Amino acid sequence: MEASLTTTDSNTDDFFAAVAEKSDGTVLRGDYSKIDARYVVKQDWDAYTPEQHALWRRLYQRQAKLIPGRACDVFIESLEALNIGDGIPRFEESSALLSKATGWTLVAVPGLVPDHIFFEHLANRRFPVTVWLRDPEEFDYIVEPDVFHDFFGHVPLLFNPIFADHLQDYGKGALKAMKLDGLSMLARLYWYTVEFGLIQSPEGLRVYGAGILSSGGEIEHCLTSPASLRLPFDVERVMRTLYKIDSYQETYFVINDFEQLFNDTAPDFTPMYERLKALEPLAANTLLPGETNLPLK
Repeated sequence: MEASLTTTDSNTDDFFAAVAEKSDGTVLRGDYSKIDARYVVKQDWDAYTPEQHALWRRLYQRQAKLIPGRACDVFIESLEALNIGDGIPRFEESSALLSKATGWTLVAVPGLVPDHIFFEHLANRRFPVTVWLRDPEEFDYIVEPDVFHDFFGHVPLLFNPIFADHLQDYGKGALKAMKLDGLSMLARLYWYTVEFGLIQSPEGLRVYGAGILSSGGEIEHCLTSPASLRLPFDVERVMRTLYKIDSYQETYFVINDFEQLFNDTAPDFTPMYERLKALEPLAANTLLPGETNLPLK
């Protein structure tokens, strides 16, 4: 059942105020006037213009040329199966395919949503996808995630059962972390894995992070630039490491496979949070004594 902002959760105004405070007064791009209690809206697919579909095709074609030899195989295979190169996809159609594969569904949202709403969706195998598309002048860089980032970057990997289970567990863990003052640390885990993660393959390092996969520049930088570190994945090290939101990453963490990501993040993080609270966070470009910066190939 839809509701206007005046009849939804009273925390909505607090959410907007928090976003404005964190981003120097920035107002969210999306239309929040018809959200329901979970911030879900309808994807009005017929409202997308021919120009927007053409922009989607341009974005898709650019990334499609970049991902061979850079993205992990499961991403490429799932992306091809989705067949979304001709225009902005209909969420319902892709969601039906995804539900059959791993039990996940897609929900349309107007843009960024409060933390607890986002984590509740993940914990219940629902992935929020923004409905609006960037403007043409934002082709190479966008501040807020749009439908291209959310769909192209995130949805294909949800067809992998192990990664899909990991993301659900992350949502459950994040709801718990909110009660343990551990959310800032868990946010770093999401950033360095789901958004900017690298994975080993027989052919060398490959990308699985959505922030890289939807980027025209970082997808090459992360695999070739000597200016950034590439470190073996370690949960506690990741959750202690700060990250950059306005530049390419200075450190990337590399998993061996999705089984490692699932298994290493399965234990209860409560004692880890307590240990990390006693330590200073590490700068984004830190290489600790004894750490191995993985070689470029």
